[in-house]
Amino acid sequence: MHLRETVERALRLSAQGLVDREVARLCGVSLGAVQKWRTGARRSRPEADLRHFHPCPRCHGRALDHAAYAYLLGLYLGDGHILLCRRGVYQLSLACCDDWPGLTEEAASVLSEVMPTSSVSHRRLRGCTEVKSYSKHWICLFPQHGPGRKHQRGITLDEWQREIVEECPGPFIRGLMHSDGYRGMNRIRRHFNGADHWYQYPRYLFKNESHDILELCGQALDMLGVAWRRPKPNTISVARREAVERLDEFVGPKY
Repeated sequence: MHLRETVERALRLSAQGLVDREVARLCGVSLGAVQKWRTGARRSRPEADLRHFHPCPRCHGRALDHAAYAYLLGLYLGDGHILLCRRGVYQLSLACCDDWPGLTEEAASVLSEVMPTSSVSHRRLRGCTEVKSYSKHWICLFPQHGPGRKHQRGITLDEWQREIVEECPGPFIRGLMHSDGYRGMNRIRRHFNGADHWYQYPRYLFKNESHDILELCGQALDMLGVAWRRPKPNTISVARREAVERLDEFVGPKY
């Protein structure tokens, strides 16, 4: 028997995305013990066993953190995709730019919050890190999954998803901006009195080729009372000072 503190530490490390072998080394236990604690094959605590046998909020009625799901939904619609793997298991992957390591950490954390029975792993690619989680129930939570690119097919939210976004528009917008958006400084040049004059102001831009996803972004901004416009067909801009300040309450710069 291992100490409860050891089991708890191993589960925390697994939730942070460490592979089982590394967790076993850090905790000084066998690889098999870590695998059994993580999957629920060995009893670690009653609620963990319940989550293992009832992992899906849609199929089994497990409680779902709405704010975490809204944020993950935004990440998925921006830079996420789902693949069917062996034995009916689905892989949910989020592409996170290495310029913002905090985003990679948040992506791994929210995957663990939404599907706590599934481990999270990382794969380094050129310029980005792929954060992945495996479950047979990812398509239950993301019915938008389908063949082809998102901008080449219709993207609509189910009624239960729409209710979550209406409840948590801030986290949803944060996920969209963390995937396909950014907060930066816009520099403007004006020529008067015989010279060029520059001034700058902060703004948010969200770019996506899917008209449906842009529409969902605009609807959520309306829920927050944030003024926005479409300077280009694939871009939403938030530039008014009061609108940027309002959006800063929910998003802020990437880090």
